[in-house]
Amino acid sequence: MFTSFETPTSKAAFQLKLVTRQLETRPLVAYDRGYGNAKFVTATIGIEADLLLRLASNRCLWGKPDAKKGRGAPRKHGHKFKLNDPTTWPEADETLIVEDPKVGQVKVTHWSGYHFLKSPNRDMEIICVEVIQPAGRKRKFKPLWLAWLGETMPPLKDFWHKYLRRFALEHWYRFAKQRLHWTQPQLSSTQAAERWSDLMPLLTWQLWLAREACIDSPLPWQSTQDKLSPGRVAQTFPLILAAIGTPAQPPKTRGKSPGRAPGHQPPPRPTYPTVKKHASKKAKTEESLNKADSTAA
Repeated sequence: MFTSFETPTSKAAFQLKLVTRQLETRPLVAYDRGYGNAKFVTATIGIEADLLLRLASNRCLWGKPDAKKGRGAPRKHGHKFKLNDPTTWPEADETLIVEDPKVGQVKVTHWSGYHFLKSPNRDMEIICVEVIQPAGRKRKFKPLWLAWLGETMPPLKDFWHKYLRRFALEHWYRFAKQRLHWTQPQLSSTQAAERWSDLMPLLTWQLWLAREACIDSPLPWQSTQDKLSPGRVAQTFPLILAAIGTPAQPPKTRGKSPGRAPGHQPPPRPTYPTVKKHASKKAKTEESLNKADSTAA
């Protein structure tokens, strides 16, 4: 959780800084494309960690500028590298074709020495992972763009596998939010939110341990499964609860509630200062300028 005065980028950089102080070895941290930008790259300067960032396919990167000629300040940016435009791709530093038993035939391309427009002082290693011939079912995969920042880059052959480990975590986060309703309660205190978050791994383990005892009961539009998924186990879990019972007391019959005890006054809910964030100014286009000139005339 982060306050209204923080951003996900600043919070992630702060958490990474705290974690690296407690580690004896230099870690390799993988982030999704929400952190593949110049703000996060700049915020992590000085942190003892290797970064593996996923890049959005519409990103633009810039190479090293040529040597300075003539007067004026030296250039900060060189060749423009647009990820979704192959005509702007420079010659690769390294290209490798790998046969993976699970994914299929994969082409891995590596470019060195590119940076974001607003972080020209931090060069990155750019990797493009393309599935040429997928294994099993015929499915088209979009290219996976990665950026690496660190001291010593691992071998390109096994390097791209390190980001695939993140997908297992992504599926769990989606399951916890959609099926276990992780973010649905509107809790008023940080302690209650942390206690609710601590229950998510326990619920996941409970579903995993109950997968063998559950009897598949699909809905009319669902197909049967031999190995039940976590969502299907959660769907049939009420049958287990009905069989083993519950230590909770049965609900009381409906009637007139006695209400609060005499003299009991609950404290008011905590209030927080209002955070006013100004909208970013839109860039002036030629049409808006012409409209302003005609109005002034």
